[in-house]
Amino acid sequence: MTMKPSRRPNGYKHPSRIGQIAVRLSGCVSKAISVLALATCAFAGGSAIDAASADEVFVTSEKDNTVAVIDTETLTAARKFKVGKRPRGILAAHDGSVIYVCASDSNSIQIVNPATGDRIGEISDVDDPEQLALSPDGRLLYVSNEEANAVSIIDLEKRVVVKTIAVGVEPEGISVSPDGRLVVVTSETTNMVHLIDAESQSIADNILVAARPRYAAFTPDGKKLWVSSEIGGIISVVDIATRKVERTISFAINGVLPDKIQPVGIVFSVDGTRAFVALGPANRIAAVDVATGEVAKYILVGGRVWHMALTKDGSKLISANGGTNDATIIATDTLAAVKSLKVGQQPWGVAVIAK
Repeated sequence: MTMKPSRRPNGYKHPSRIGQIAVRLSGCVSKAISVLALATCAFAGGSAIDAASADEVFVTSEKDNTVAVIDTETLTAARKFKVGKRPRGILAAHDGSVIYVCASDSNSIQIVNPATGDRIGEISDVDDPEQLALSPDGRLLYVSNEEANAVSIIDLEKRVVVKTIAVGVEPEGISVSPDGRLVVVTSETTNMVHLIDAESQSIADNILVAARPRYAAFTPDGKKLWVSSEIGGIISVVDIATRKVERTISFAINGVLPDKIQPVGIVFSVDGTRAFVALGPANRIAAVDVATGEVAKYILVGGRVWHMALTKDGSKLISANGGTNDATIIATDTLAAVKSLKVGQQPWGVAVIAK
């Protein structure tokens, strides 16, 4: 088996795919440049967007160790503040009073005042935290520990790790079911999604999915789990009742090589009828009809789109585009990219707080 480095650069390509990239690029590159040029003009023109949601969006940038703050009313990058080394996952408390930041190379979860950017607390000795999720009651924080092949459970009142659960190799995506009974984590190299019983804090099941699962998200009703597979290029839809993959969703984009279509982040609309799937180096977000699995539109955004978040009213979707160092604001009613803003070097995670 070919071993990969433990610290992958953001441009990392899986060994099995390196040979597929070399010869076929020239026509696609020229076409992509033309399309991106048109998109840039559209952003500069600034399409109208409903300003009803006056939220703040927090975007981590893992190379320059910052969090940028976007004002969704003025559509501006309002400010920026420093955090620990290599910030990736970011999450707001349910009441918006604090944000939690995975400082992966600092081996800590940093607790930040969102209004000032001041660090007001830190949970240390959390080995290589990548993503995080909150229990519905806000008492527990679940963290994927990529290099440790584990999930940490943190008591937020005591600010300590109360349990560590061994999972597969390179855990990344982590989510909690709406009822709080299940925690799920994807293990990239093991190609599994692990279901953890929240009450017993033990693994209840392991489900094999396509290659390199990066993220998992529950549908708002909690009945299904969508799992993105970066190298497999698909979404696996898991039925929670049977704990089986009931169907898969694939993607095809004119002018984009199949190996560039790499699903990562997943966000569901407020009403649960639509899913937004970030397609990595395809530089697009797929707007998918949840009932049929059909793609309504591929939305052109910045390079290497990774994770996303919705404003509280669901009217805007904001993506982190690591390849172009920007974030794109999308109107969810028209599925149109409205504006892109420079945020930091290699933006990664996104969180939203209502103002």
